[in-house]
Amino acid sequence: MLEPVGLSELESRLYVTLIQHPRSSAAELALHCEVSTTQAARALALFVRKGMASRLPGRPSSYLAVAPDIALQPLLGRREEELHQVRTAVHELAQMFRRASRYTHPAEQVEVVTGADNILSRVFALQESAKVSIRGIDKLPHLMIGSYANTANEQRRLADGIEYRVIYDRAVVGMPEKFEEIEGSIRCGEQARAVTDAPLKVWIADDTSALLPMRSDTYTIDAAFVLHPSTLLDAVIALFESEWRRATPIRTPTAHQDRATRTLLGLLAAGLTDESIARAQDVGLRTVQRRIHDLMRELNVVTRFQLALAARDKGWI
Repeated sequence: MLEPVGLSELESRLYVTLIQHPRSSAAELALHCEVSTTQAARALALFVRKGMASRLPGRPSSYLAVAPDIALQPLLGRREEELHQVRTAVHELAQMFRRASRYTHPAEQVEVVTGADNILSRVFALQESAKVSIRGIDKLPHLMIGSYANTANEQRRLADGIEYRVIYDRAVVGMPEKFEEIEGSIRCGEQARAVTDAPLKVWIADDTSALLPMRSDTYTIDAAFVLHPSTLLDAVIALFESEWRRATPIRTPTAHQDRATRTLLGLLAAGLTDESIARAQDVGLRTVQRRIHDLMRELNVVTRFQLALAARDKGWI
């Protein structure tokens, strides 16, 4: 849950458990999480150094989590600063590239592909070229043709052992038919995360090539850049990794709840607002708020943060 702010999966799990079990010792925390006392003690020492927990007096030592909205703010600030630095580097590198293009043939590093059919063909070819991984950032507008074929192609490549990591703009996650598609991809092995405002749309094959669609207006994609090994490709990869660290994981809920509730939990976990969830589920805002209230009452919690923790603890998300 907290991996995007720089914690490991284990540290994230231990911190969430400490919130649920205040005044725990290292041994008690280790028992709750089924890890060694040494691992728990190291994590607790890290939490104290980062201002995420306080060590209480007495023996054995026990710990109390600092409120998450206070404790995690410095970590979020550092991630935002990293992202700002990467975006600044991309801008500077783009300027360097334009200057260098005056003296070198641009086709050596960048191709321009025009036409929706040609772009879609290059997307398929890029996926086929991957030996290890595909990384992508998905935001509107979409190429309106070939969506099903592209999904099937991804599922086939996942079955081949290719790792897929995809960041979705929250406007995309809020589309009902797209969220169902994302759920299907996650079940096939895709790692998916969401951000509020994705900086660009891109597909990256290994560290060797990338495709960046361009658009002439809000609704159409007319051309795309294909990047080959270069400092510009390196900058795009660095931007993806920075966005990935700050993005919110999208997880497919279990079958414990009915489909509408499972989808609601997934959209909540992705960070969508009540209004966006209502549009995604094609229901009224009051219906969404009532369902959230019912879930809070069922799990005996009073805040959305507690709801996320409780739903995760039960394995629903």
